[in-house]
This record gives sequence, C-alpha cells and structure tokens, in this order.
Amino acid sequence: MSSDNLVSMRVNSSLLPRFVGKTVRLTCRPIKLTAAGWTVQASDGGEVTVTLLSDQLTTDTYFEVIGSVASGTSIKMFRSMNLGNDLDMTLVNDTINLMHDPRFYNKIFCE
Repeated sequence: MSSDNLVSMRVNSSLLPRFVGKTVRLTCRPIKLTAAGWTVQASDGGEVTVTLLSDQLTTDTYFEVIGSVASGTSIKMFRSMNLGNDLDMTLVNDTINLMHDPRFYNKIFCE
C-alpha cells in the first residue's frame, strides 16, 4: 500500500474540487437525508452531498466523513466518526484554511 492511500486531508467544501479521486476528511453537520445520501453543511458553510454506507447514520449534530471525493460537491463515504453536539465550526474551518495555506502546507504535508 502506498503512502498516498494512508493520507486523508481535512477539507471544507471549497477545497473539494482540488481533491477529486482522493481520500479526504470533511467535518460537517447533516442538513437533509435523501435517497442519494446526506446533504451536509461543511465547516465553511458550503453544502456537500455524501453518499452513505447503508448503516452509517449519525445521531450527533456534527460528524466527520472519511471518503473519496467523487466531484467538487460530493463524497462517497468510507466511514464516519461522530463528533458530538458542540463543535466550533468556525475554529474547524480556520484550522483547515491554515493547513492548506502555502506557507504551512508545503512544509508540513509535502515531502
């Protein structure tokens, strides 16, 4: 297994187009459950469609989706993690933006 398969970057909705075909982590809150899956709100306020595994429904207000980016607005879920009912999404988004800032990204996440 290559190291690329082990890395899953944290993203918000605006970063999804840069990661099509890659595994990511999206912190979000569910908005609406449809036949296609969840429509969720990402940390930056954007909406993303998450294709669910059949038994992966959340009972918490916030959760993290780990999955493959199918398009700039959708993720195919591999698994999820409940994050509770009290999460500062502004702080989450600020952290994601810092992680992807070129001043830090190239020093921390690239070889």
